[in-house]
Parts: sequence; C-alpha cells; structure tokens
Amino acid sequence: MTTLLAFLVTLAILIVIHELGHYLVARWAGVKVLRFSVGFGKVVASRVDRHGTEWSLSAIPLGGYVKMLDEREAPVAEAELGRAFNRQSLGARTAIVAAGPLANFLLAIALFWVLFLSGVPIIKPLLGTPPAGSPAALAGIQAGDTVLAINGEAVESWQDVHWLVLKHAYDDDGLRVDTRTPTGGERDHVVRIDERGEGFEQSPLRALGLVRYLPPLDAVLGELVGDGAASRAGLMPGDRVLAVDGEAIENWEALVERIRAAPGRPLRFEIERAGRPVTATVVPDSVEIEGVGTGRIGAAPHLDPGFLAMIQGEARYGPVESFMRALQRTWDLSIFSLKMLGRMIVGEASIKNLSGPITIADYAGQSAQTGLASFIAFLALVSLSLGVLNLLPVPLLDGGHLLYYFAEFLTGRPVSERIQEIGQKIGIGLLGLLMFFALYNDLQRLLAG
Repeated sequence: MTTLLAFLVTLAILIVIHELGHYLVARWAGVKVLRFSVGFGKVVASRVDRHGTEWSLSAIPLGGYVKMLDEREAPVAEAELGRAFNRQSLGARTAIVAAGPLANFLLAIALFWVLFLSGVPIIKPLLGTPPAGSPAALAGIQAGDTVLAINGEAVESWQDVHWLVLKHAYDDDGLRVDTRTPTGGERDHVVRIDERGEGFEQSPLRALGLVRYLPPLDAVLGELVGDGAASRAGLMPGDRVLAVDGEAIENWEALVERIRAAPGRPLRFEIERAGRPVTATVVPDSVEIEGVGTGRIGAAPHLDPGFLAMIQGEARYGPVESFMRALQRTWDLSIFSLKMLGRMIVGEASIKNLSGPITIADYAGQSAQTGLASFIAFLALVSLSLGVLNLLPVPLLDGGHLLYYFAEFLTGRPVSERIQEIGQKIGIGLLGLLMFFALYNDLQRLLAG
C-alpha cells in the first residue's frame, strides 16, 4: 500500500505540475482551455469552472492533457476565433507547449532548493579497502582515504562520489581522484576504466573498486524486512549471531559473506538473545546480482549512535547557495540524462538502463519508506526526467511540436498536415518501442528480485 500510494502521489504531482504549465501560459495568451485532465481515457469525475474549463479525472492515470480550443479539432464559433490555439502567434504557441516541460524543471529546482535549505543527510566520503586487482587498488587508493575531488569537482559526501563517478564514467582519461590520507597528506590518483560492461553500468563504484569505509560492525541484527528470510525464521532485532553452521562469526562482514555464499541453502544460526542461547534455521533468499545467485536474509546491522556519527553528517546551506546548488543539480542531471540516452541510441550504453512505471513505483515506495527527504529527492529526479523526455524532438511529445514550430520559424509557414500525420505515426512507433523496452526491463528486474 505504501508503494502504491507513493506512486499515485508521484504521478499526481508530476502530471498536475506539467499540465498546469501548459494551462497557465495558455490562459495568459488568451487561449480558451476546454479541458484539464489528469489521466487518459474515460472521464470518471469532472467539474466545469466559471471560465468554461472542465477539470477532469480520467480512468488511466499514466499521464494527462490540456485540451484547448482549436479549429483543427472542431469548428469554432466566429466570436471565439481569437481564443483558438491555432490562431495564436508562433511565439505564443511555442511558449504554451514549452511551459509543460519548463514547469517540471522548475518543480525539480524548487524541491532541490528545499532539500539543500532544510539540510541533506550525507555519508562522509571515506574509502574502504579496494578489492585486490581492482582499478582503485591499482591506482593506489587505500582504506581510510577521504575523497576531496573527482576530475576537479569538489566532493563533500559519498553521494557526491557516486554522482561524479556516474557523470565521468565515460571520460576517456578515466577518473582523477584527489584524496586526503588519515595522516593529513593529500594525493592524486588516476583510476583507469578499461571496460564498461553491464556490471559496470549497474554498479560503477563496485566495478572500479571504490568502496565505502565502514568501521567493523558486530554481528547484531537491526531492522528486519517484514517478509525476509530472517523474519520468516523467527530472528529478531538485537539478536547477536555467534556462529553459522558451527563456524564462528566475528563481525557483520563475516556474516554477510557467509549468507551471500549460500542462496537457498539452510543455515544453522547460533544466536545470543537477551543473554540466552538460541538456534534457528535460516534459508537465505536467492537474489541475482550481475548474473550470479546471491544469498540475502533481509536484515540490516544494528547501528549505535557513535557509529552513525563516524560515517554520517548533514549538509545545510543558506537560501542563495541552496538555490544555486539546486540550479546546478538540475542542469547536471538533465545533461547527464541526455548523454545517457544518446549513448543508448549509439550502443555505448545498455538499454537496460531504461526504467518504466513498475520500477518508478518501486523506487517511489522505497523512497517514501526511507523518509520525506528521500521522497522529495526522488520526486525532483523524476520531475526533471519527465521534463527532459518531453523535450525530445519526437512527434506526440512537446519537443516534437517545438520542432514543428522551429521549422515554421525557418520557412515562414506551418508544417503541412500531411507531414504532421506521418510524424505522428513515427512518434507512436518510437514511443511504443521505448515503452516496450522500459516495461521489459521492469519485468526483468521484478523477476530477478
């Protein structure tokens, strides 16, 4: 229910904001709006306001539309010709169409601004021991190093590390990682990227060997997933795992390694619970990671406040700096989205990076359960993604209409209806293909999980 509710809230906010952009600029330009609909298909509820606009809720919630008075769709009374969309100037029509995606970008900026202003929880950019032979190990990175910058861009958190690695993952010269050692010295490293296979795209940090530093944790269970293997076996938060199949467990990392190596295989846990010995049989769920079955029991480690203070912090900025950071974040993510789409088109990146409504719903639920800040960040990301998508020069999308208007600007006359009909068919095909791959990827992730 949390996932479904979060998904519906996400859709409602994004659709209303996008269509509200079209609606407000249309009203400003003097165009009569006949219907403002959240959703497609059959209207299930509606109300007509004093301006004659029908505000509707339709049966299929995956989108929405603003229907304006237009001679191309139906006859228009002579007295209202001046309020028809098709009678407006090229500039007015362009502004009305561009207002939808612009509203999504403005929403993303506003949400990021709120996050930066109110304080963003961060994880300190401390590096753990890189796996032997990994690019990070070969570059000389060591446990305890603090990342200061990547390719010249300052780093303040582990989230920055993740983002900058994604941003520069396709740079030909690799990653230039500046670090500070535990003794205070500063060093420069060049992390080479020799190959960018599917494993790299799914987890570039892991592929490069850039792992987060975690102080040794006791093998004590914290929060449990409601339907996970640990809960099904009767384990409880606070249980201390002493041994698995007779093998002593010294810390949380050893426990994780033991579980990962036994997907679907019964394990005998020896536990200390409130000072008393307890035994339980746990069968780890099998989760496919990079094509390999991996055990998981749905349990997080118990974290005491001292541990959290060691690895966590908070980034908070003033109103002006928060706004500038929000602008920069929106710009960077938008350009990154376009670059990734371009790489998928030319085959440099896998189409498995595409996500559809099932994945969006899943992430909406996860972010909502994590907290308000996570949900706001997720909402901002999806909003700007929607803005970028709608600006693509594909017929049926806002970007397709803007492409027609650009052609009209160059030639001095509107694009013919025949060309628009052909474009519409091409647009339907392209969007259908895009949705097919997105849904296919969604189902693959669902079945693999």
